[in-house]
Amino acid sequence: MIPVYALALEPVAVMGLGRSGLASARALMAAGAKVRAWDDDAARRAAAEAEGIPLADLGEADLSGTRAMVWSPGIPHSLPTPHPVAERARAAGVPLLCDIDLLAASCRTAFTVGVTGTNGKSTTTALIGHILGRAGQRVQVGGNLGVPALDLEPLSDFGTYVLELSSYQLDLIRDLTCDVAVLLNVSADHLERHGGMDGYVAAKRRILDGVLPPRTVCIGVDDETCRAIHGELVSQDTRRLIPFSAERPIPGGVTTAKGVLVDAIDGRPDRVMDLTGVATLAGAHNWQNAAAAYAACRARGLPASVIAAAIQSFPGLPHRHEPVATVGAVHFVNDSKATNAEAAEKAILCHEDIYWIAGGQAKEGGIDRLEPHLDRIVHAYLIGDAAKAFAAFLDRHEVPYSLCGTLDKAVPMAFRHAVEDDEEEPVVLLSPACASWDQFDDFAHRGDVFKALVADLSRAHDRAGTGDQAAETEDDTDADTGTGTDTDTDTDTDREAPA
Repeated sequence: MIPVYALALEPVAVMGLGRSGLASARALMAAGAKVRAWDDDAARRAAAEAEGIPLADLGEADLSGTRAMVWSPGIPHSLPTPHPVAERARAAGVPLLCDIDLLAASCRTAFTVGVTGTNGKSTTTALIGHILGRAGQRVQVGGNLGVPALDLEPLSDFGTYVLELSSYQLDLIRDLTCDVAVLLNVSADHLERHGGMDGYVAAKRRILDGVLPPRTVCIGVDDETCRAIHGELVSQDTRRLIPFSAERPIPGGVTTAKGVLVDAIDGRPDRVMDLTGVATLAGAHNWQNAAAAYAACRARGLPASVIAAAIQSFPGLPHRHEPVATVGAVHFVNDSKATNAEAAEKAILCHEDIYWIAGGQAKEGGIDRLEPHLDRIVHAYLIGDAAKAFAAFLDRHEVPYSLCGTLDKAVPMAFRHAVEDDEEEPVVLLSPACASWDQFDDFAHRGDVFKALVADLSRAHDRAGTGDQAAETEDDTDADTGTGTDTDTDTDTDREAPA
């Protein structure tokens, strides 16, 4: 825990009591701040009260004299509709802060590496932390990934915080200086929370605020938005820039085109390593993540050989193109973190014979960008709110599918089809291209359920001795090639709303 002594003895409100809110309340109380906390969810309030965190209904409490309000990034404070407590705070002149601000105020002598982007943030953040740790540096990894910022351990001089930063967090952050800022990529996502693409890009760009010489910006140049930002920085800026690409050589930067990592940061291109043998970083999207992590670690002073050795030992992250099991000849891959079409596209491009499980709470933009890759999909198994919309898309492109409704029906059906078909390398891929909140607590819950279902199939397969017998444990209706079969029209009987 990192006590927030910058607000010691001050009256501070905390709105939202999820993981980051609870961590913030604890860290403030440890420094002697006068905390009042609230959450609209009664169960979360009860959990906080059980920890001794003082509660007060911030929708009614007098906010005069409150020094700051620590705001949960998951709660809308402006768009699409501001929460009433946010409006009350602004009317009372109380600034809304993010827990990242409190970390920055509390550990000013530590280094900070900040990572953002539409896709790849978590893998890149974890990979940077892994490399720095293997190099013997004191490092803490968290933020939007895993451990909330204020639950990290305090670090002083020469320690490094590696923080994943979401657009929701960046929209709130008021005072963060990154010694190395990593901007991976930008594509349409969370547009309703930012008032459109311009607002979303503006939120992502906030990671660059405060990055002044001799600090470093590492920026991907494989998408139009980031290329434009890079061009602006080159023409207007004095900060050190390290561009990176998974598509082509970059003068003065890092490339991982065709899986070969080449370092041209100091001018002459040097071949560093071949990434194609690193199973936990499969595919061009992960090669971009590796390029970003390499650039960030070079900016932190590590030699190429040390970084390359650490990349080879990277264990990967759960729910990010995670190999789960091979049952008979069928491979199962958990890519539950793919909550939009762009992320799903990256997973689909890693395989040829795909039995695709998709659907959930749809994002803006749908899945039209997947059209060029539909020849890789042998059959689709659709779940959640988006199932019928996805079915209409697949119908237009004559891709066979089944409307399964729920994951527990989709997994055994996909396995049975994969066993029966004569594909060379069948892969059952959970890469939903949707948020999870219609049926699950979050993407991790969805991925854990998938892994549990695969484990059940594996045990049944082992007991039966043949894939055919194991597959017959599920009584479902097959789908003919080119048509969809609805096996469950009541898809959403037990919903979980987002916090």
